[in-house]
Amino acid sequence: MNIKLLKQFLALAETLHFGRASDECHISISALSRNIRHLEDELGVPLFNRDNRTVALTQEGQKFLKYARDTSSQWNLIRHELTDNADQLSGEISLYGSVTASYSFLYELLRRFRIAYPAIEIKLRTGDPEHAIAHVLDGKEDLSIAARPANLPRGLAFKPIATSPLLFIAPLEQQVPNVPTTSPTASEEWANIPMILSESGVSRARVDEWFRQRDIAPRIYAQVTGNEAIVSMVSLGFGIGVVPKIVLDNSPLMDRIRVLDVTPELEPYDIGLFTLKKNLKNPLVDAFWSLM
Repeated sequence: MNIKLLKQFLALAETLHFGRASDECHISISALSRNIRHLEDELGVPLFNRDNRTVALTQEGQKFLKYARDTSSQWNLIRHELTDNADQLSGEISLYGSVTASYSFLYELLRRFRIAYPAIEIKLRTGDPEHAIAHVLDGKEDLSIAARPANLPRGLAFKPIATSPLLFIAPLEQQVPNVPTTSPTASEEWANIPMILSESGVSRARVDEWFRQRDIAPRIYAQVTGNEAIVSMVSLGFGIGVVPKIVLDNSPLMDRIRVLDVTPELEPYDIGLFTLKKNLKNPLVDAFWSLM
């Protein structure tokens, strides 16, 4: 099996877009399409359903995806084992984090890593932090940065970086009558305030528990992906939100936001690095992990 074909298949399976996958693999769209067809001919089954608008994995493609990820990982491992006597580690690792993480924690980490291991390339992808752990568990990325959940999935390793308080935030100036700029004191007040919250994840679980303990049924105005979007909507006066302090500290909209003095405070969460325990056998992943 040609390892380059596997990597091209993985690029297309993860992007589901021939243009983006071809750019990632540094080949033309026609060459990528031809190589995928060749791979399908070798296997004797279609791996993708595609038309003029969409690309989707077939059932067989989903099964082959796991094999391709495992094989690519094993290839990297054996390649580095065979060249273990080399003076310098080289190769590529993938990392997933939020936009906030990319210009806060990651900036210093990547700077130090580049100095220590200049021959290792890092493929950085940004997105919703609530998907960070799933990206590692599914084998899409080698490492990710996110908040530690209450229960750590089996086989997952975690190394803490920092602790961030969770804050209730309101617009600096009142723009809508039922969106206050000061902390509500009664349950009835809380129940009438439009709330802007994450769709899921650690922060959503913490704020849901906070309301549950006070027997308050919150009025959910919007459920969004990405903490940065919560800050934007709150700054425009749509409601009160909950975000990690690290997000607010790095937001360009910080001067349009007021932090509410709410008691009791929400439980803070630990932010750190995730990888599969088996990934730590990869010297490139272990090098990044050990630099923490």
